[in-house]
Amino acid sequence: MNASDFIHRFEPPADGAGEGTLLLLHGTGGNENDLLPLGQAISPRASLLSPRGQVLEHGMPRFFRRLAEGVFDHDDLVARSNALADFVASAARQYAFDVSRVVAVGFSNGANIAAAVMLLRPETLAGAILLRPMVPFVPEQLPSLAGRHVLVAAGRSDPVVPARQSEILAEMLQSAGAEVTLHWSPGAHGLDRSDLDAATKWHAAAFRSVG
Repeated sequence: MNASDFIHRFEPPADGAGEGTLLLLHGTGGNENDLLPLGQAISPRASLLSPRGQVLEHGMPRFFRRLAEGVFDHDDLVARSNALADFVASAARQYAFDVSRVVAVGFSNGANIAAAVMLLRPETLAGAILLRPMVPFVPEQLPSLAGRHVLVAAGRSDPVVPARQSEILAEMLQSAGAEVTLHWSPGAHGLDRSDLDAATKWHAAAFRSVG
């Protein structure tokens, strides 16, 4: 997997350097431009790596196939997660960023594949901001996520992701050894100001002290 295999954007830090790289993963129907403003708001001193999902659902980009709403194609999810992990490693070589300091910022479908990458290829991510995620799958054996930091941001009125799904995912990642913060927004599936505030504060506390 080469970096060129994904349509993507790479943006160097807007304000110096020193806060690693944010891997921006859009939701269904999004593209490589959607989460750039969010990434810049969360960490102006981070590099931004933003790929476009390679699966089309009725013309809308996604990161993996699903069989129905909330029902994922497991084999495709595993294959696409491994391809994304390989892409990150390739992009690190191409753009010369520290592959050990990559934090995913994923929304909806992007959050789901970020969680899957953590479970399948834990070496890829130092942490993740999972915005409106579901449980991507339940592994037969949990990996060791010791030292990883994860923010799960859920909406109390979300009609797409049941609240219990977010809780189960947070519990699973915590059982694997990750340090997990569960944030509840009063809103629905869309993001609101409380999500941005929570993500910014969480990232500052978890990663800004590192170089």
